[in-house]
Amino acid sequence: MEQTAIYECPNCGAGLTFDAAKQLFACEFCLSEFTRDEVLAANSEEAAREREAAEAAYNAQMNEYECQSCGARVVADEHTVASACAYCHNPVVLVGRLSGEMKPQKIIPFHYDKEAAKTRFLQFVKRKWFVPRSFFKAEQVEQIAGIYYPFWVTDADADALFNAHATRVRKWRSGNREFREVSHFEIHRRGCIHFEDLTTAALSEADKRMLEGILPFPSEALEDFSMPYLSGYAAKKRNLSQDDVKGEVKTRIVNYSDRILRGTVSSDYNTVERRESTSRVLRSRWDYSLLPVWVLTYRAKNGRVYTYTMNGHTGKVHGELPVSRFKLGLFAATLAAALTGLFTLIGGWFLS
Repeated sequence: MEQTAIYECPNCGAGLTFDAAKQLFACEFCLSEFTRDEVLAANSEEAAREREAAEAAYNAQMNEYECQSCGARVVADEHTVASACAYCHNPVVLVGRLSGEMKPQKIIPFHYDKEAAKTRFLQFVKRKWFVPRSFFKAEQVEQIAGIYYPFWVTDADADALFNAHATRVRKWRSGNREFREVSHFEIHRRGCIHFEDLTTAALSEADKRMLEGILPFPSEALEDFSMPYLSGYAAKKRNLSQDDVKGEVKTRIVNYSDRILRGTVSSDYNTVERRESTSRVLRSRWDYSLLPVWVLTYRAKNGRVYTYTMNGHTGKVHGELPVSRFKLGLFAATLAAALTGLFTLIGGWFLS
């Protein structure tokens, strides 16, 4: 029986198809394209064995933990003991060895250690008058956790097209008559645009919204993944595949391309009406990456959970802060008393 071979995409592992028009092998999932030599090199038995061995070694050194209270799942290396959930602070239990996970290609190591992260947090909240004291007491701040979050980092080249209709209006007067001349122009722009390190969270919507506030991560800080960087930290388990975020990344490429090409149109026109705007991805590269985040959660008396996050490399912070009803009420009472005294003083002055 004749044997058949399936060649995998070097970037995402999906099956490749041959594009006769381009004489290239194309991946319909990550939109990458490869020459014959590149495909053969990436799919050689030796390369496949190296990939399998690397993933097996990574999985063997990772444990998975699950919080029985909030359901959060994290992974940590064998030297890291996870004793409390970073989200609700309840105990976590070991689920077992990690299996079926792809080894990350890239990582940005933590630049801020725990003490620096705690100091940064206290600087963030010290001028927030209405934050409850329990939010920044010592035992609460001590719960801040360093977690590597999963992201897809994408490089891409796109063939972008922008067509528009523009007008330029000229007005003048002659005697008692006013004249108006409208000139019409057809605008055509086309170019190949390179996108570097488009970063997309590989997590569900709730976590994605939380992480948007601390972006971006610097591209130059990305390094090849190395297991020792995980020592002492946990890593959030991804739940969005490359295929899940492909549409989001394509939309961003289209929008960025439109903005770049539109920006080349002269501002001298009175109106610019877009007629056509397209962007075709010629090639792309996807790296599954772990990026550093410090996380501190706080459960208010009403049960609501507030999450504070800090970019573990740049120090950028983001978070929705809880409000102390007691402090807010005290401020309102003080303000009311001050206003009452002021009005009494003014009224007495008018009556005297």
